[in-house]
Amino acid sequence: MGIVIIPILTAIGVQALKLAVDKVKGNLDLKRMWDSYGGMPSSHAAFVACLATMVGFQEGWGSTAFSIALVLAILIIRDAIGFRYEIGVHSKILNRLVKAHPSEEAKTYPHLSERWGHTPAQIIVGSLIGIGAGIIVQLF
Repeated sequence: MGIVIIPILTAIGVQALKLAVDKVKGNLDLKRMWDSYGGMPSSHAAFVACLATMVGFQEGWGSTAFSIALVLAILIIRDAIGFRYEIGVHSKILNRLVKAHPSEEAKTYPHLSERWGHTPAQIIVGSLIGIGAGIIVQLF
């Protein structure tokens, strides 16, 4: 059961940490606890890194289960740093274009969320937290 619960708790903890980082930066928004896809650190990376670490310890580093967890982690991290990051960049550009458009029609377009993906630093920190959580659980 811990192999499911610990990664989930790690992701929730990282989301809370992300809110603390946002507060320090002066842009705290409690909605981001549940609907945020970007920011420092990455809870997605923490979740899958913790899961893969725990599977590696419990099932063995050469097991099929660890291989699946590792591939899942790579896919999620690649998505967060690649595709979803680009969506955020496009959202920023579209929001600027709409804001700069003088017509009344521009006011009918919704403001797009710009926080979708992660920078490499956000992924690294999230992954290190996840790996650390997985190791700590195994030690105790």
